Amino acid sequence: MRRLFATCPKGMEYLLRDELVALGAGDAREALAGVHFSGDLALAYRACLWSRLASRVLLQLDEFDAADADALYAGLQRIDWDAHLAVDGTLAVDAVGAGDALRHSQFVALRSKDAIVDQLRGRHGTRPDIDVERPSIRVNVRIHKGRAGIALDLAGTPLHRRGWRQGTGEAPLKENLAAAILLRGDWPRIAQAGGALLDPMCGSATLLIEGACIAADVAPGLHRDYFGFLGWRGHDAALWQALREEAGQRAQAGLRGLARVFHGYDQDPQVLVQARRNVQAAGLAGFIQLARQPVERLQPPDGAGSGLVVCNPPYGERLGERAALAPLYRSLGERLRSGFRGWHAAIIVADDDLGHALGLRAHKRYTLYNGALECRLLRFDLSAGEAVAREPRPLSAGAQALANRIGKTLRHQRKRLEREGITCWRAYDADLPEYAAAIDVYTVVGRDPGGPEAPVDAFPQTWLHVQEYAPPRDIPEDLARGRLRELVRVAGEAFAVPRERIALKTRYKAKGGSKYGRLAQRGEFLWVEEGGLRFRVNLFDYLDTGLFLDHRPWRAQVRVLAHGRRFLNLFCYTGAMSVCAAAGGAAATTSVDLSLTYLEWASRNFSLNALGGPRHELVQADALAWLRHARGEYDLIYVDPPSFSNSKRADDFDVQRDHAELLRLCARCLAPDGLILFSNNLRRFRLDDALREWFEVKPTSVTSIPFDFARDGHVHNSYELRHRGRGLAKS
Repeated sequence: MRRLFATCPKGMEYLLRDELVALGAGDAREALAGVHFSGDLALAYRACLWSRLASRVLLQLDEFDAADADALYAGLQRIDWDAHLAVDGTLAVDAVGAGDALRHSQFVALRSKDAIVDQLRGRHGTRPDIDVERPSIRVNVRIHKGRAGIALDLAGTPLHRRGWRQGTGEAPLKENLAAAILLRGDWPRIAQAGGALLDPMCGSATLLIEGACIAADVAPGLHRDYFGFLGWRGHDAALWQALREEAGQRAQAGLRGLARVFHGYDQDPQVLVQARRNVQAAGLAGFIQLARQPVERLQPPDGAGSGLVVCNPPYGERLGERAALAPLYRSLGERLRSGFRGWHAAIIVADDDLGHALGLRAHKRYTLYNGALECRLLRFDLSAGEAVAREPRPLSAGAQALANRIGKTLRHQRKRLEREGITCWRAYDADLPEYAAAIDVYTVVGRDPGGPEAPVDAFPQTWLHVQEYAPPRDIPEDLARGRLRELVRVAGEAFAVPRERIALKTRYKAKGGSKYGRLAQRGEFLWVEEGGLRFRVNLFDYLDTGLFLDHRPWRAQVRVLAHGRRFLNLFCYTGAMSVCAAAGGAAATTSVDLSLTYLEWASRNFSLNALGGPRHELVQADALAWLRHARGEYDLIYVDPPSFSNSKRADDFDVQRDHAELLRLCARCLAPDGLILFSNNLRRFRLDDALREWFEVKPTSVTSIPFDFARDGHVHNSYELRHRGRGLAKS
């Protein structure tokens, strides 16, 4: 008996377990993103050939302690690789996981490859070549809690690649996810009863092809011309040929009895051309009928009294797209409710708000993952009266006024945002006194690794950062809570953003200024873009997100001014301004902050943009103390201190009290033709008049505050300061 592990996307483990049991794996047990089972080589081959849900099938070779690279190398050397790979064959190594001394999967893969080829070269005087696309064998190395698991990838390439795909739409659905949708939608039973399958937004026809193959008993791997075991020295060619012949006979019999009950519609003619190519390549031409038709005209095909409507509608991840998609979802729901009595429906949605827009009551819900994107599969029984219209609770007059205000802002600002490429901006800032909050929009383009890797089509996504200001004391608490719920609902509906992507923070007054209450601890770091640069933000866990949106114009200005100059960033926070200076061609950058957390964050921002190196220095220090001993000279200094700071590792800081000393210390290390950019957020701040004896002072708040913050003219105070009698040298 061989130990095997079949991988699958999260949310499909129980379905995969049942599928493997049906294939003969009596001891199958689910795990995270996969299923453990055991059996002979025939079972392993059947899993590769017949599993509609698995991503890969791994044959376990060995497991051993691997505390470091040497232990990993030694453990791999004890495996007899002659039993698996001919010396003139080809090899690929995939690595997943990490440990204390094995932190990078690429290094793990490289060290593992060395161990294998060194063994074979030592025995035969030559070594196998590397082929990452279609190797003779693909070795999987998994590092977990100081141990290494070594396996052969019998699939070779992901099993969702069935071998028939010729073209895709904008957001192709993986075939194993399509199979899971159909199985959760009870399609095998509906097909057995003679029901039809209809996809009103069929795209590349993935759901229809998978549905037809299920109904016709066509093995999902029958069209593949490559598996990872074909070049393996343990491969039993006769056994494999017998299994393939059996699968071919079953497919022929199934297709002979297959009814022409598969119907797909789409509005994009180019997508339909690609869908027809896929259908042809899958051997299903004539069985699947494709036509151009909008959702608004959806109706059951002639002669189809019942069946399953299955659909993967667009998710609308970009700014403003979700709001635009709501009418499409409503139209789909209306057509299902009015024209498909006696049918069933299975619709996968990326967020609950768009699911609610269908106006139908789901009788079952399942969580599935499209890559890293968590989705809901909604099942509707359109024959049992359960899919009644659900009317959203009407908004109060105040909430409707809020919705109107946000909608007006969206309409007026959208063109400018698109024209200037702005993806992170402020949409609302206490415009209505009874809804005292700020709503910031972040278009997320990626996230830190740590979970399943997100597919390309999972991003961008719209997230909201909502900061509610504490209401006056004379406002009853229950009224304030109700307004907060309305505000979150209105914001989510206006931008079509699900609740889990809305970060909510409540401000209250405390000693030393405004603070936030009830911060989350999600540890979720997202990536946003500005001016072609990427920045890491955390919307939930910190007082601020990691990127000051009101400083957007100054980041652009620093990027221009820093070219060829030595740049100093004091109180650098997450280093966004330093990244802009580096991207603008600064000769060198020095970033100073007392927080190691922020400096590590800054380092990640540099890495995200392929910047860094010895010219870009990160210094952990109190800025004032560091300036008192600084010996360098800088052409451009950016100073953005906090309003107040009472860190245990430094003297208390008050920007009103201490800014004059701070700027005089900056002047000591400013080049003769240098420039200081000074900013702070204290609303009642007044620049010390004595500084005008040292500097030529130019207030710049009017030009440095972006248009989306114009409603709050005091969001920050900013100044340009030059030595008296000197100007900034021209580039």
